[in-house]
Amino acid sequence: MIVVAVVGPTATGKSDLALDLAQALGTDRAPAEIVNADAYQLYRGMDVGTAKVPPAERRGITHHQLDVLDPAQDASVARYQEDARADLDAIAGRGARAVVVGGSGLYVRALLDQMDFPGTDPAVRDRLEARAEAEGRRALHAELERLDPQAAESIGPHNTRRIVRALEVIEITGRPYTANLPRQEYVRPAVQIGLDCSREVLDARVGSRVDRMWDGGLVDEVRRLASPEQGGTGAGLGVTAARAVGYAEVLAWWRGESTEAEAREAVTANTRRLARKQMGWFGRDPRVHWLDAASPHLLADALELVADADAGTLPVAGSEPVRRSLGS
Repeated sequence: MIVVAVVGPTATGKSDLALDLAQALGTDRAPAEIVNADAYQLYRGMDVGTAKVPPAERRGITHHQLDVLDPAQDASVARYQEDARADLDAIAGRGARAVVVGGSGLYVRALLDQMDFPGTDPAVRDRLEARAEAEGRRALHAELERLDPQAAESIGPHNTRRIVRALEVIEITGRPYTANLPRQEYVRPAVQIGLDCSREVLDARVGSRVDRMWDGGLVDEVRRLASPEQGGTGAGLGVTAARAVGYAEVLAWWRGESTEAEAREAVTANTRRLARKQMGWFGRDPRVHWLDAASPHLLADALELVADADAGTLPVAGSEPVRRSLGS
């Protein structure tokens, strides 16, 4: 059965559409199930700041890949790929439809597309990092340019961490670094439905969302999760969780880097910036079929896309975003 994925920028209503689709596409014998593809919704307790659908509002629909990590843990795309693909296998084994939903582009690609994650070798990494220190990153970049010109052009000469990683992968695998990059090739039949709206509408939605989060207890949530050293009362936010929009700005406020009002304004600005980044990521994928998030016929339009995909009549290339300037 074809996997349905609802993707696009934050604040466009992806979670609501995923719930509507799951209800419409499920049957009594095989209810549809939802698989999360939002990196920060993997974390337990990060609810308000990630706009996680509360359990009472999930309409009895089974959700996967929510609340599977402690906030102190660092998320791993490779681990997510393994676990979420196992969820898809199990859902298919039950004869049910899987509805994937999320705005973390790398996680969506890792779940749906051909994407390999080469291992690491600490000895190789240490040797390359020592060379970078002794010879300089430009020397390593020149070596990468000789071994994999495409990777060298993409990474550039100033990103030592990525240069070292690329050379490490080449040495471990014996293949160019770019050979391990994701390909736009589904590992199982899928249809991606993108939600988009005008920049003005999206900005207004983001502003309203931040207001709801702030009034709904975002600051208290961060305090409950953060360690005393971070300004909170909990066990602590790890490197990944502490970078999440909403959490990072509150932590910066507590460090004395801003006022509360400035932190709130920064959450709004950074959420809007995140939405542009997400639109840029998904907007580059020609397989995404875009719908206007503000359309009164949104569910019907989405169901029509799914029906076409099931029938094998869906165009190979998706439709254009409602407003391409969102990705600018």
